[in-house]
Order: sequence, then structure tokens, then C-alpha cells
Amino acid sequence: MPADPEAALAPGLYLVATPIGNLGDITLRALDVLKRVDHIACEDTRQTQKLLNHFEISTPTLSCHQHNEHQRASELIGALKAGGRIAVVSDAGMPGISDPGSWLTAEAIASGVAVIPIPGANAALSALVASGLPTDAFHFIGFLPEKAGARRTRLEALAAEMQRSEAARTLIFYEAPHRIMEMLADLEAIFGPAVRVVLARELTKIHEEFLRCTVAEARRELGSRDRIRGEITLLVEACPLAEAERSGAAVKIADRIARLQGEVGVDEKEALKRIARELGQSKSDVYRELQRERARRR
Repeated sequence: MPADPEAALAPGLYLVATPIGNLGDITLRALDVLKRVDHIACEDTRQTQKLLNHFEISTPTLSCHQHNEHQRASELIGALKAGGRIAVVSDAGMPGISDPGSWLTAEAIASGVAVIPIPGANAALSALVASGLPTDAFHFIGFLPEKAGARRTRLEALAAEMQRSEAARTLIFYEAPHRIMEMLADLEAIFGPAVRVVLARELTKIHEEFLRCTVAEARRELGSRDRIRGEITLLVEACPLAEAERSGAAVKIADRIARLQGEVGVDEKEALKRIARELGQSKSDVYRELQRERARRR
């Protein structure tokens, strides 16, 4: 229940989750805190003002985004140390999760200021629990680098890590609609066309959609559309190499090379290097396996 309106709100930094789409997902506690703090630090004051207007909240706002969070922190910490009450919100979801807020939180803790989380909507967890993929072990990555080379390097490192793992794990990414096709192409090249993915789009909104299929099927489906809209949460079932082999999902080295050459445009030497990183093996070991595959085909 909301706090007693007659009782003063305790001083501190309040990390307030806001709806990721449906305004009905805001909590009673979040509304109470937003009404009673001294200021609300927002990722985008214009976006937050829409929420505040809807719920008739008149608390003053100020900006605190990725470009000014470090500078804004000293000002806010000063107010907090003087007994202030400040809420932090992102445009949607939980502040600090692929959004501003984590730096300010760390500075507040270092300064001895109370930090109070106000739970609520989160795209990653909402997508995970409805995905049908393993939920007992998952790795939240968020947004990958925008540059293609850096993105592939990160995916290759994740694939190599999974090859050494003992159990399947769900990887959770955030991705923008204009980059999703490139992301799926990289996933197919690195994890193989049969890897299971779930694409959650427009979560909690009118046009909410879940695609539960292989990465190859997801590419075909999205590729057939005129336009892809809405922020996307992408989940990948990453299996250890031994499990993939038992299920028949393992891809031959020669096939991996052909796919990389066709989709990424690298030569055989570079493809071998990438596959070696993915598998956590030396390049010479991967090359020898390639030679054995070719010998078996003769």
C-alpha cells in the first residue's frame, strides 16, 4: 500500500521503475514516491512529463541522461546529503538497466546516501518469463556495440564462453528495429541457423508480438515485412557444444566457413580465426578438423 500521506518520505535516492508501454503497469508505490519527492531526475524530461501529466503529478523535473549524468551527479548528491529526496526515472523500465542511473547510484552509495529501489516493469524480465527459454540461468547483455565489427567480436566471445559452459543459458539483448536484421545475420553466422531465439517486440503495448523460432526462421519472417517497428528484446538459447552435438545442431566447420564467407564476406583464413574464437579452440585445431571433413567427403 502507499505510505501514510501524513508521514514524511525518508530522504534518499529513489530508483523508480516506470511503464515500458502500458501505463497501467506503474505501481501504487511508484506514484506515491513520484508525488512526494523534491525532484525527479529524468532521462528525457519531455517523455517523463507525459507520464506525470497522465497521473496529475506536479513534482519538478530535471534532466539526467547519458551525456550529463556525471556532471549532474555532484549537484544531486549535494542535495541528497542535505536531506533531499530525489527520484530517478528512465524513459521506460528500470533506471540503470541499459539506461542512465547506475553512475548516480554508485556516487550516492559512496557518499553515504540511502538508495531505495522502487520495483516495476522491465523489458528483459518480461520477455524472459514469456519466452519459453530457460529461466534458471540467463545473461543480460543489453545493447551490443553499433559498429558491425565490435558487435561480431562480442557475439563471438559469448559463443566461445558458452562452448565452455556446462549448461544452457538464455542470452538477453536489446536491439533497435533498424539493426535487428544485421543482428540476426550475425547470430546465425556465429551460433548457427538452428539456434532457438525469441523476439519480443512492443512489449505491453497494443501490438505486442512474440516470435519463437530458430534464428533462420526469424530472419525469413522479418525479412518478408515492409517495415519493422518498436524496440525489441531478443533472447537466444545458448547451448554448450556437447549439448548441441547431441541434439544434432552442431554445424560442420566447412559449413560455418561458407556461411561466414557468404554473409560477412571474409576469406577462409579470417573465417577460421573467427570460428576458433567461437569454439574456444586454436586456429590450427579448427583447420585440422576442416581437413578431416574434406577428406571424409572425398
